[in-house]
Amino acid sequence: MIKENMILQEEINYIENDKALDLVKEKVNKELLTAPVIIRQYTQHLAASSGKYIRAAALLICSQNEDGLIHPHAINFAAAIEIIHLATLVHDDVIDNASTRRGKPTLQKKYGKRTAVICGDYLLCTALKVVAEIPEKKEYLNLSVPDYMRRVCLGELNQHINNGFLDLSVYKYLKIISGKTAALFEASFHAGAILSEKDNKTISKYAKLGRYIGMIFQMTDDCIDFETTEDIAKKPVQSDFEQGVITLPLIHAFKNLPDLKKKAISNQLTREDINAAVANSGGLDYTRIISRKYYNKAMKIINELLITQDKRIKLISILDRACGLT
Repeated sequence: MIKENMILQEEINYIENDKALDLVKEKVNKELLTAPVIIRQYTQHLAASSGKYIRAAALLICSQNEDGLIHPHAINFAAAIEIIHLATLVHDDVIDNASTRRGKPTLQKKYGKRTAVICGDYLLCTALKVVAEIPEKKEYLNLSVPDYMRRVCLGELNQHINNGFLDLSVYKYLKIISGKTAALFEASFHAGAILSEKDNKTISKYAKLGRYIGMIFQMTDDCIDFETTEDIAKKPVQSDFEQGVITLPLIHAFKNLPDLKKKAISNQLTREDINAAVANSGGLDYTRIISRKYYNKAMKIINELLITQDKRIKLISILDRACGLT
């Protein structure tokens, strides 16, 4: 029993569900706004534009007990997850030379790449500090938690190694996004489940659910690159191919339109060519079909979990958000 040494439930001051996410946001903002003076202007710049907090929301839902209450340790875990996510975005923007993020100039654009890399590193360290602040952290030391952060880094490296590779397979693409995006979703669901469940098999189901939802989230994001304006997405769009990132809609287009690859090899592809090829080959529909398979897998797990109707509805709402339905 993995929680055999955890403190008794009657000693825990559980938190009302509707207050928990606000506490997470307060914790994240506190870390950014009160950072050491030497780095504060940069972290304050990041605090000026908030993200969706979908990973934090998922963690809180997974940690919800039968009474609909949230374990207090979930606040620090969720804040740490969001800070790690922010760190990966800061580093991504350096790699992609991105100009905007969350509707604001990126850190690397405003203050330079070296500053941005250091700030990203600082945020990763801050996330560790936030977890270390949990009073009874020794209760979790014996838990078997997969090394999610390394999976995120290896996923990013895998994408970088395959940058501009026009023959990227669907299998390889799925392997890349299972690291760079899905691993942090899986970590969120796993951490939340640890706080609400005692059975290892059930906790593993939550982790798998998080991985599937992370895969869906990335495929939805890949479609957004073709379908949405920068004003709506609040980040650069129609830029994946220009950055050498071969996403699933493009993989399908390259597979079904041989002349497209010849044009790409000769550096004659324009953005209009790419958009037309994805549309004519059904690349977006194909991506949604693959995404739907993960959706069905996720729904199967949700239906298997012995949870309250309220928790079920909330998990489905996270699944729908990953699909871009809400």
